[in-house]
Amino acid sequence: MTLTNGDKADKFRKSKILWVSSLILDVHLHKTSLLEILKHLTKRGDNTTLIAMRSKNVFPNENSQVRIISIPLRYVPVVSPVIYIIMLSFIVPVYILISKPDFIIAEPDFSILGSISALPFSKFKRAKFILDIRSTPVESVGFRGFLETCCFAASVRIARSFFDGITIITPLMKKEICKRFNINPKRVGVWSSGVSTTLFNPENYVLEGADLRRKLGLTRKFVILYHGAFSANRGLRETIEAMFIVKRANSNVVFFLLGKGPVDHSLKDLIQMKKLQDNVIIHDPVDYAEVPKYIAVCDVGIVPLPNLSYWRVQCPLKLLEYLAMKKVVIVTDIPAHRFVIGSEICGIYTKSSDPIEIANSIEYAYNNRNYLVSWGSVGRRIVEEKYTWAKIAKDLGQYLLSMNSEKA
Repeated sequence: MTLTNGDKADKFRKSKILWVSSLILDVHLHKTSLLEILKHLTKRGDNTTLIAMRSKNVFPNENSQVRIISIPLRYVPVVSPVIYIIMLSFIVPVYILISKPDFIIAEPDFSILGSISALPFSKFKRAKFILDIRSTPVESVGFRGFLETCCFAASVRIARSFFDGITIITPLMKKEICKRFNINPKRVGVWSSGVSTTLFNPENYVLEGADLRRKLGLTRKFVILYHGAFSANRGLRETIEAMFIVKRANSNVVFFLLGKGPVDHSLKDLIQMKKLQDNVIIHDPVDYAEVPKYIAVCDVGIVPLPNLSYWRVQCPLKLLEYLAMKKVVIVTDIPAHRFVIGSEICGIYTKSSDPIEIANSIEYAYNNRNYLVSWGSVGRRIVEEKYTWAKIAKDLGQYLLSMNSEKA
């Protein structure tokens, strides 16, 4: 195979990248994307370092090529972010002076506030500063929500004025952010969520999935799976209410929730009130490496996100994981889901997150259960073509390469 000049340049480009995050590595469940992109950037030849927090435990670094500087800091609202900002304001400049990174990537929260003290040092060392946006403020209510929204807006404005570039999770979000903050789209790169097709490979879990089904008492059940955070405005209450409708006709349908979150108790109260203990099961979260086994248990996945501004421009990681495992997915008809699935048969669209609409989609999946295996194979193809971490790392790498070209 003959490489183009662009391919050759990309193949032999090596960058030193410092990523500054507000993640608490031993607590937060949403660390997967960041760790995966760093791992695959190192596979491409980049030198990567992550600065993040840990609550108490030493975070096991499964990829020794990614250097992780984990700052021990037990989380206390307001207090911990302030301490972390102060620590970063010293650590990041020192790192820049000693290690001379090509890129410093920060996130639109208190990690950027702790990093801006390093701007003069980055200019001196000719490093590029980049803001990475994975999400706009989600479920921002009350005083905390107000602070998150203000911090996000301030971060984007700082990046627009002083940073060299911005990366964003989807073209949909790029269009929205550029319009809202009057940013030149040429400055903005896109790298989306991705999925490990090795870890999320259904062929690896045929026996384990059947065994886990038996242990969970789901052998003869039709299982709908949701995994991830339990919080308001994710369509979870509506899906439980939909199960009350579905149960009347198909009592062997089970909604299985894997995870945790701030609305745990209210979901359990709703299950009890609706007398759905046999049809809705809440399971504690498991290690990320165990998630594919639980997906193997289900007949269909579900992502019932309502049609809200912050969901419309996302790229849900769980959606890609279901598709990689050849599972048909029930999804709300919002741009984020249409962007990934389009009109392919691996997606069953519900018109909205209304319980009646969700119930209709569940019943459609149940009535077509004999076709789900063949329909699900289409989702695997989508992931292999567009959403492997190797492909996503290449997208980010090419954006960084374009910035290096500007510097040259």
